[in-house]
Amino acid sequence: MGNKCMGDPIQLKDEGNKHFQAGETDEAIDCYSKAIKVCKDKKVLAVIHRNRSACYLKKENYVNAASDASKAIDVDAADIKALYRRCQALEKLGKLDMAFKDVQRCATLEPKNKTFLETLRRLGAEIQSKLKSTFSTDSRVQNMFDILLDEEMEKDKREKAANNLIVLSREDAGAERIFQNNGVPLLVNMIETGKPEMILAAVRTLSGMCTGHKARAMAIVHMVGVDKMCSIMAVDNEEIALATCNFFQCVNDSLTGGDAREYGKEEALVLDTSKDLKTILLSLLEMVASKKVSGHGRDQALNLLTKNVPRRHKNENNTRALFTIDHGLKKILKVCGQISELPDQLPMTENTQLIASMCLNKLYDDLKCDPERNNFRDICDDYVKSKIDPNNMDKTIHAINTISGLLQGPFDVGNALVGRQGIMEMMVALCGSEREVDQMVAVEALIHASSKMSRASFIITNGVSLLKDIYKKTKNERIKIRSLVGLCKLGSAGGDDYSLRQFAEGSTEKLAKQCRKWLCNPQIDTKTRKWAIEGLAYLTNDADVKDDFVEDEPALKAMFELAKSKDKTILYSVACTLINCANCYDKKEILPELIQLAKFSKQHVPEQHPKDKKDFIEKRVKRLLKAGVTSALAVMVKADNAILTDQTKEMLARVFLALSEDPRDRGIIVAQGGGKALIPLALEGTDLGKVKASHALAKIAAISNPEIAFPGERVYEVVRPLVSLLHTDRDGLQNFEALKGLTNLAGYSEKLRVKIVKEKALPEIENHMFEENDQIRQAATECMCNLVTCKQVQERYMEDGNDKLKLLVLLSGEDDDNLQIAAAGALAMITASQKKLCTKLTCVTTQWLEIMQRLCLHTNPKIQHRGLVIVYNMLNSEDSELAKKLIESELLEILSVIGKAEDNPKRQEPIDAARTCLVKALELGLIKPFTSPS
Repeated sequence: MGNKCMGDPIQLKDEGNKHFQAGETDEAIDCYSKAIKVCKDKKVLAVIHRNRSACYLKKENYVNAASDASKAIDVDAADIKALYRRCQALEKLGKLDMAFKDVQRCATLEPKNKTFLETLRRLGAEIQSKLKSTFSTDSRVQNMFDILLDEEMEKDKREKAANNLIVLSREDAGAERIFQNNGVPLLVNMIETGKPEMILAAVRTLSGMCTGHKARAMAIVHMVGVDKMCSIMAVDNEEIALATCNFFQCVNDSLTGGDAREYGKEEALVLDTSKDLKTILLSLLEMVASKKVSGHGRDQALNLLTKNVPRRHKNENNTRALFTIDHGLKKILKVCGQISELPDQLPMTENTQLIASMCLNKLYDDLKCDPERNNFRDICDDYVKSKIDPNNMDKTIHAINTISGLLQGPFDVGNALVGRQGIMEMMVALCGSEREVDQMVAVEALIHASSKMSRASFIITNGVSLLKDIYKKTKNERIKIRSLVGLCKLGSAGGDDYSLRQFAEGSTEKLAKQCRKWLCNPQIDTKTRKWAIEGLAYLTNDADVKDDFVEDEPALKAMFELAKSKDKTILYSVACTLINCANCYDKKEILPELIQLAKFSKQHVPEQHPKDKKDFIEKRVKRLLKAGVTSALAVMVKADNAILTDQTKEMLARVFLALSEDPRDRGIIVAQGGGKALIPLALEGTDLGKVKASHALAKIAAISNPEIAFPGERVYEVVRPLVSLLHTDRDGLQNFEALKGLTNLAGYSEKLRVKIVKEKALPEIENHMFEENDQIRQAATECMCNLVTCKQVQERYMEDGNDKLKLLVLLSGEDDDNLQIAAAGALAMITASQKKLCTKLTCVTTQWLEIMQRLCLHTNPKIQHRGLVIVYNMLNSEDSELAKKLIESELLEILSVIGKAEDNPKRQEPIDAARTCLVKALELGLIKPFTSPS
């Protein structure tokens, strides 16, 4: 573009038109915009605006397209091109009625134009259906509330209306409808009825309405009121507490922008949410130590703090944690110190105190520097000091129990307290008290303090003798069990090393036998039986103990029943015990030369117990499966994240992997819901845990009917974990079993095939088709064979510039029956679907004809059949040159020999295929009809 048109609007316009016709939209816009700046003629200006409007339509910039078209229409109201362009832009912007008016004008100006009439009809119909749904939604919302708030209405009608309302609230338009139709006050009325099913429906609807819409969430919080929200969560009903907790979470995510959806206009309103978030935080802290709150409500309030107070990313500031520590740390400590045996305690569930410890741990972890940590410790210190009172035993044991809570949370803080002057003496004195409750609290505190990490040398030196003393003297079973666990814990420092025995030979088995007896005794309270499992978690480090335990089916069953109970504090101990029994912890490799060295220098040599060898482990796994371990794991996986930590998830994943080792056992695992239970373990947790769970999923997916193993929509969630095992940094066995699993899934449905492609599995599978390892290469080829019926996969083979098709042809020529069956099977299907590939196949390698002939002459009827189908597809491909080439080669003779053979049930498929090829060649006139010998 020379200088001559710098200032000439007409030339600039023509220049723009050339660019537009050449498909250079950006350059065209540039020219038109320069022309608009210098153009004085109104009519020319209108044309330029109209042209630029076309560019903006192409760029999908509909706002500018509409405004440019309007400028042209302002000059000439009958500018038909501009009118139609504006109509297209308005439709895309969702302004159907305005678009309809524009196309109406077009159709009046040119009544015979088919495009205008078609658009007119289409927009008319869309507007009608929109109106219909608008009116019907409004009346439907009213109708639902009428049914719900009508005392006389039948129950099932009310339930149906409640469900409809919840579903409606989950989509943005529906939520807006409910909101505009006075929905929030009506939902509050439903809550006021006090009926659990009404409260649940209302709370779930409110959650839906708050999700991902900041302005609406704020409005709802103000209309319902944070106090009201808290009082609903405080009700003694687990389901309602959980639903309200979810409501709070939705509100929090919307107000903090944790919900990352894209919204239009409402983002423009800058909403200050900090005040509301602070109110919510203070109200939750109020709930933590309030007597009016039920145990379930307290659990959920603590869960919300654990989840939302610590920062999500280490580079954020931790003001929320500091604020929570200032305003609420003492309240959480109060929960830790509660003792249910004493009168006048806060209502709690079995899990409350562990959840409180976890919450303390998360808060402490969120602190950034020593002054912040010292402040946290000081508050704990002051709290414990203020409770210790030699004249008031109840207050004192509250203080000791608080320390127990800290030892199960931020261990360092609790450990420092145990070391404070006078605390240890107090614990020893309590052990000798007359009251059972004093002894219990003291022994439990001792157990929590007896850790390998313990700095309190007092525990290491005096703990064992103190606990042995209590164990021998006490008549009380509950205390006996607890002191035993303390002994096990202090005695298990050697791990699974056979030669580091703390106890005398044989005493470990005796202790374990005692634990198993308690575990099976229904007369003993659950809390105490839980401690028996805790003991076994330590004792099963010993191989004799594990072997005895798995032989004791009643004890195993008792443990699994406890694992399924409402009390989730037991999960970790059950997981530890199972890990020990199935030997699925990370083994330390012991190198023979190190052993020599250690013996030479008189150092300690770790030894392996004979019962930790492979055949013993396999027997134990079978025993666990027989006793019903899978159904227990399936329940454990559903526990709340505050208790089911990533660490525990990894342990459960390890157990699952050990259980699914033998293909014959996988049926039991599926039957007891193990397939479904593995999905959450594969999707979240530690990296190692996710890999282990994915590997177990692959083993199950490889040999089960996916519809039974992963019912309903769950099956689609299995794909991603399996694809993650295909990466080259995973080991060969994981690659292989993931391919097997995907092959099975791909054979099930088109929807699953599409999902596998969507999860970017194809490049990984193609890589494995190049593998050195025969088994992996075969598995990858079989997987591809099951995927080629999928359109997206075929498109990859149609693209130029890659060796995908060549690889399939060459693999068909490899000397390995199974590999040939898979590769030739894939070729047969893909050439049947895409005729162009028949021609392409002949260009990818010079060996193609020789490979085809070898397939057709193969002794294995399956391979021969696939080869003949490919030949038929090539004859049928409408490439007459290719068909001619085939018939002029030796293939004609091969086809004739096979086709003229006698019928033979063992080889009927290839015989029929060869005959079909000959008939096709006849039709194409490439061969003359042959007469059979008379």
